[in-house]
Amino acid sequence: MLAFLLNRLFHALLVVFVVSVLAFILGDVVGDPVASILGLDATPADRLALRTRLHLDEPAVLRYLYYVQNLLHGDLGVSYAAQRPVSALLAERIPATVELAAVALTLSLAIGVPLGVYAAVKRRQMLANALMTLSVLGVSLPTFVVGILLIFCFSLWLGWLPSFGRGEVVTIGFWTTGFLTPSGLKSLIMPALSLAIGQIALVARLSRAEMLNVLKSDYIRFARARGLKNRAVYFSHALRNTLIPIITVSGIQLGYLVAFAVVVEQVFQWPGMGLLFLQALGQTDLPVISAFLMVAALFFVGINLVVDLLYAVADPRLRIKTLSARS
Repeated sequence: MLAFLLNRLFHALLVVFVVSVLAFILGDVVGDPVASILGLDATPADRLALRTRLHLDEPAVLRYLYYVQNLLHGDLGVSYAAQRPVSALLAERIPATVELAAVALTLSLAIGVPLGVYAAVKRRQMLANALMTLSVLGVSLPTFVVGILLIFCFSLWLGWLPSFGRGEVVTIGFWTTGFLTPSGLKSLIMPALSLAIGQIALVARLSRAEMLNVLKSDYIRFARARGLKNRAVYFSHALRNTLIPIITVSGIQLGYLVAFAVVVEQVFQWPGMGLLFLQALGQTDLPVISAFLMVAALFFVGINLVVDLLYAVADPRLRIKTLSARS
């Protein structure tokens, strides 16, 4: 188990290193931060002084070492546009993005798994085939198109839900949440559903495929031979084994939802990390851009590492395979 842990930890650190290099390179190609901070009317002396203060006049390797040193000390820099620590800006935005991704993941499991199980159990019925056809549409539709359609239907046409913003939030310690206010819950519905549509379709198709595979297993045939009812076979035996890969994939998808909620946050003006990232791109705010990439990478790598460890605990064959590869 220790060898498996060290192997996965090495790969995680390698990914973080690569992302840090890409984030640093991106800072050099996005634009000139001096022009973004001082504007076009600044004097050459002011420009030179700022470039010196930001270490922009030093070699790229040395600037990368400064960058890594600051990261290791938890210093994400100061936003060029807001003139505030980037860590403070992210602390304000992370709760909104995490809540949005968590609700989207919950919806994908709560809706996708029952649909997939139904489509597998009733695979010869017309409704099951129609659900699978709709799932293809759900996977294919871009997230921003889904968001615009939801706004048109539930905000402009019916007037039931707000079209932008997070609503009223409540501060609990360092965390802000909209779960405890009516306006916060109403504001969360459309962004979460827009982000979850594609995941619902993916989970439904995965659940159907895994359920069909499990139903062909020998122990399911033995359960039927013992005279168990279909309900017991489906839900007590087949569904439990179907959920293992689904939960694993869902854990990985949570990282995708957090990292790629940018489009949804832009459509609904949801005050999360994604919207902050897009605003930073428009302002060439390099510290915010780099910090977003690093936080997203750490979140994604951390979730993958936890999923790998849990899967290794459940399936010892993965540990044996890792040891065999090392030997």
